[in-house]
Amino acid sequence: MYLKACTSYITRQGLKSLANSLSPLKRTVSLISVHFSGLLLLARKFISGRFLRLATIFLLSLAFVACSVTTNNQNLSNPISSPAATETTNRESAQKVVALTPLTADIIYQLDRTKIVGVTGSKIISNDPRFKGITTVSGEQTPPNLEKIVALKPDFVVGAAGFHDKTMERLQQLGIKTLLTQVKSWKALEELTVNLARSLDANPEPLLKRYQTFLADIPNRDYSTLILVSRQPILSPNQASWAGDFLVQFKLKNLAAQLQGTSPLRGYVTLSPEKILQVNPEIILLVETGDKIIEKFKSDSFWNQLQAVKSNRVYVFDYYGLINPGSIDSIEKACLQLKQILETKS
Repeated sequence: MYLKACTSYITRQGLKSLANSLSPLKRTVSLISVHFSGLLLLARKFISGRFLRLATIFLLSLAFVACSVTTNNQNLSNPISSPAATETTNRESAQKVVALTPLTADIIYQLDRTKIVGVTGSKIISNDPRFKGITTVSGEQTPPNLEKIVALKPDFVVGAAGFHDKTMERLQQLGIKTLLTQVKSWKALEELTVNLARSLDANPEPLLKRYQTFLADIPNRDYSTLILVSRQPILSPNQASWAGDFLVQFKLKNLAAQLQGTSPLRGYVTLSPEKILQVNPEIILLVETGDKIIEKFKSDSFWNQLQAVKSNRVYVFDYYGLINPGSIDSIEKACLQLKQILETKS
């Protein structure tokens, strides 16, 4: 503060002396003084200490030659910005990466397996032999361990928006590059793959081409379809979800696509038995989460009245692949299963 005050005082006194000694230029110098003060205030926001003194000398030199030399304005519109909440960019490719979701761990591994140093402890990763020996930084139902992540000295950490926001904020404060992801559509999957490849300086094309094979040779069927994720309450994904977009890719009519409800999960709607009877789907896809959901629905009085049940068109899918992308293999498995269903004549 003392340095700034002295600098300001010396600057003003110097300009006054200059104005008095150069009477023909008083008006010009006065204007320069006004503009100079404004520039100095601006400079204080961006420059401190030794650089402030250098800036002052530089600006004073401009004042002395202002009458004979035309100068260009400084561009101060690009200050260094802090990392964004969702993504921090870096010109250099990442070398040590921690993936907090199974999908991103799988994509990163396939893009460049040498760069992944930490993964989530989810079941789908724990059961994958490719990730044995790689440090686990979180449990199935527990948040990431910040100390474990930092100990790995990563230069890039990838997580899920809405789940890892606080962890990412802390990592950003430590200067670690981060990316929050949200995959609710096939397009989002492709964009994520491209973004990760760019960060790793890897080629995304092999994976992108593989994704396209999942959607090749889809039978042309326009069955009315309903996905049921749970029974109490009865939840079904609408169009704003991975599962909803999954049905779109297979050209199936999702009866819950346009429905809005009060579901605690965004992208899902709560359905009543009466509503299910009203829409009466041709195909029902049940999601098995380990609680034998199909047996529970069979005990409901409305169940046997549905045309999908009467025509034996009720199919059980794994949670990973249809509801949560999980991994590339999970997505492929769900695609193959759905293709087989569509190839079956009603």
